[in-house]
Amino acid sequence: MTTDTCTGPDGIERCAWVGSDDEYRRYHDEEWGRPLHGDQPLFEKTALEGFQAGLSWITILRKRPRFREVFAGFDPAIVAEFTGDDIERLMGDAGIIRNRAKILATIANARLVLDMAPGEFDALMWSFAPAADRPRPASFAEVPATTAESDALSKALRKRGFRFVGSTTMYALMQSTGMVDDHVNGCWRAE
Repeated sequence: MTTDTCTGPDGIERCAWVGSDDEYRRYHDEEWGRPLHGDQPLFEKTALEGFQAGLSWITILRKRPRFREVFAGFDPAIVAEFTGDDIERLMGDAGIIRNRAKILATIANARLVLDMAPGEFDALMWSFAPAADRPRPASFAEVPATTAESDALSKALRKRGFRFVGSTTMYALMQSTGMVDDHVNGCWRAE
């Protein structure tokens, strides 16, 4: 075992950031680094990554069921119609991150997704995925916070009016949606 991996209670070697948290273990094994497609799922990830800015991802994972409930499953057509009353309802909900700027950005971003043709948001996001043959990181020291691709994705989204889509946030989204696979050597998911 290296300091970049840890052995779970099931004896399986995983990326060290998983630690001993059951939800992180499930997320690592079932979601992180696996390709995710579709306008609505990618809108959800964009919104949640935006809410995560400045916080830990485990906070978002633990609040994700409530986020999904109060944001109508992150259906862009419904979220785009949210009104001032919805904003106040969300600001009063302790089950989510109550940040007005992030709530407003999520609603505005939903409207921008709706302005696109079906499948266009997915195609736009994935058009910035780096080559699949990039070397696997041997350690987390080799995992960047941003890349040329995340910079370009951020810039393209901001040009369209999207908010809370900085390069670091977009690189985290690229990892979580499988656009990049940063499972380190030694992790069972590093195939």
